[in-house]
Amino acid sequence: MGKVTGFLEIDRQDRKYAPASDRIRHYREFVLPLSEETTRDQASRCMNCGIPYCHNGCPVNNQIPDWNDLVYKGDWQEALRNLHSTNNFPEVTGRICPAPCEAACTLNIPDTPVTIKSIECAIVDRGWKEGWIKPEPPRAKTGKKVAVIGSGPAGMACAQQLARAGHDVHVFERNALPGGLMRYGIPDFKMEKHYIDRRVGQMSVEGVTFHCNVNVGVDLPMETLMADYDAVALAGGAEKARDLAIPGRELSGVHFAMDFLPQQNRRASGEPVNSNEPILAAGKHVVVIGGGDTGSDCIGTSIRQGALSVMQLEIMPKPPESENKMLTWPDWPLKLRTSSSQQEGAERDFAVNSVQFTGEGGAVKAIECARVDERFKAIPGTEFEIRADLVLLAMGFVSPVHEGMIEAAGVKLDGRGNVEANQIAYKTSVEKIFACGDMRRGQSLVVWAIREGRQCAHSIDKQLMGATLLPR
Repeated sequence: MGKVTGFLEIDRQDRKYAPASDRIRHYREFVLPLSEETTRDQASRCMNCGIPYCHNGCPVNNQIPDWNDLVYKGDWQEALRNLHSTNNFPEVTGRICPAPCEAACTLNIPDTPVTIKSIECAIVDRGWKEGWIKPEPPRAKTGKKVAVIGSGPAGMACAQQLARAGHDVHVFERNALPGGLMRYGIPDFKMEKHYIDRRVGQMSVEGVTFHCNVNVGVDLPMETLMADYDAVALAGGAEKARDLAIPGRELSGVHFAMDFLPQQNRRASGEPVNSNEPILAAGKHVVVIGGGDTGSDCIGTSIRQGALSVMQLEIMPKPPESENKMLTWPDWPLKLRTSSSQQEGAERDFAVNSVQFTGEGGAVKAIECARVDERFKAIPGTEFEIRADLVLLAMGFVSPVHEGMIEAAGVKLDGRGNVEANQIAYKTSVEKIFACGDMRRGQSLVVWAIREGRQCAHSIDKQLMGATLLPR
């Protein structure tokens, strides 16, 4: 531990945002990085606890105290090597992960956790800037071929690990460019897409071949993959959105969030939108139904498009302002959080059930709502109406899309409709087919997807070669 008294002497200081009045005028990132000196000071706050709960809080089990100490000592290159030993894409998690590691930090007991996420991002950004991050092709090829279906964080992590083990890896992506929801779901103002392009370039040199605009199970038969490859990893995500089956759902102007967000991401990158119905919030009263990250992304995008107003509805009751640390720490607590997008001008309402969409001329104009009790039952006499020209459904995802690839693969599904495979071998019910990420575990975080992709690669390599040096 570099500075024994660092946490006593130095206050927590994290990255700040550019002013909302400036940032809503563009789609670029707006987080202001800390200086090198401030990052070093923040790293010195790490207590190097006897039991570092941040390890368990982090799904990829980053060795956080180790690279905090290295940053404090100025050994950034070794800190980068350590960080990459557990996380393939820290520039992604350093931007969009909710940082459960910080919730688990011992210093979170007094609400002053180490700025782990910011330090992680600073390490990898410096690594790219200094030219320390280079392709790592294998020393020898194994002669084995592996197909990875889906190029989100799980698929990309799985593919990179397998390529570095010497396998011939081919990634199949149904969209025009790799990245999955990192590219098409996360707005550019949270993470610009050149970070994905840079990793794709690195992986290509390492031996990964990307095949885009290929919808496996539709354009490319599963039988062909099964015949041509020694193993197949299903990493296609959980893209079946939860619907809201209430009267008026058929009205125009009511859309899934994941029909809305990818359109804007394509516009921002200059990619064709390819839609007969452009979904735009400009000049409209927007209502976002769902209080999670996807709903927050809809808010920030709508505001940037020029919405007249944005309201976010959540059926759950309003969480407490702060948690009872003695009951929740080091687990992820339920408490009220306000995202950068919500700070930009959205109204939020809790314990609200949407009863009916109403409209004129086939287009939505309002939502009839009611307050609900703790059992989500409507409270009589609490009915009210909200004006809505555009409604975005952001209520989460129920499972992978079964039509196409999953049906063609014939794999067994679990009780929630996900591909059944355990967290040890990641094997499905069909020989040679593995599954990882949201397609296996259900809707989750990018950092969990990276973990599952890495562990799936470990299992595939072990099955193909009889042993593996890849970490779990």
